[in-house]
Amino acid sequence: MPKRRAVRDLVPGDLVSPDRLLRGFEVAGGFSAKGVAQAADILEAQWRDREATNFLSFPADIMATGTRGVLVEIVRRGLVDVVITTGGTLDHDLARAWRPYYEGDWLLDDRALARKHVYRLGNVVIPQANYGGIIESRMRRLLRRLWADGKRTLTTPELVWAIGEDLGPERGKGSLARAAFEQRVPVFVPGPFDGAVGSQLWLFWQDHRDLRVDLFADEQALSDRVFEAKRSHALILGGGISKHHTIWWNQFRGGLDSAVYVTTAVEWDGSLSGARLREAVSWGKLKPEARQVTVEGDITVVLPLLAGALFSRLGSFRRR
Repeated sequence: MPKRRAVRDLVPGDLVSPDRLLRGFEVAGGFSAKGVAQAADILEAQWRDREATNFLSFPADIMATGTRGVLVEIVRRGLVDVVITTGGTLDHDLARAWRPYYEGDWLLDDRALARKHVYRLGNVVIPQANYGGIIESRMRRLLRRLWADGKRTLTTPELVWAIGEDLGPERGKGSLARAAFEQRVPVFVPGPFDGAVGSQLWLFWQDHRDLRVDLFADEQALSDRVFEAKRSHALILGGGISKHHTIWWNQFRGGLDSAVYVTTAVEWDGSLSGARLREAVSWGKLKPEARQVTVEGDITVVLPLLAGALFSRLGSFRRR
């Protein structure tokens, strides 16, 4: 057996900051904890690599939680170059810019909530008036303005930037769309109609049949980003279409150079969400020599730990 480091107990000094804690995880032999420590090291290298193209992908649900603030700060600091997400991200980002969501409980009576016109998203609750109604009114207003300005075709990054611009600096200070607009980070939404914002696009199209959402232009822009990348890295949070769009496009340049994946999905059902990064090597979506780790855990726990540690390590460092 090769010589290895001895497992070291965590001590109180390891617990005083996220960075110290993750450095303690590295030598504590703590099952998933070690993976989190490895993820921090890989992400630090990714975010310090100014010559690379860094991808961030995630699903919409975490935007309904305080983890939204971590995602916004990652974009504001210029640590990523491309964001790929799902349609509901726009819903929650826009709705929360205008109205609050509230703490709930997993065991609330859903029939009682329905009678009170309240949605439950896990242990977050959302009054219906704070979701669909506000999205409808703000999107109708925005689309009317874009139409009046002569806009007939939108890519999804253009739509996200338009939402961010429309929010303005004060209303949009906690918004991902606003951060992306200010930093000129493209946010690609490969399933744009799967959500309330997408439904508003469809409804507006009923009376404005020249309006187009140009997904071919999205794919061309992603293709250009991939083929122009000297190196490409990814932080992949959760699975589904956002994960697959990230690794799918990167296979055409021989795979990602490094990746961190955080998931709660199981591997044994053969799902894309459950597939560990090692499986992506066989598809050419991750290079065989790539630094990579899959962390089994809840994004709302793991990402703030990673970000807290890395913001401390990076200080005022900015890639963009």
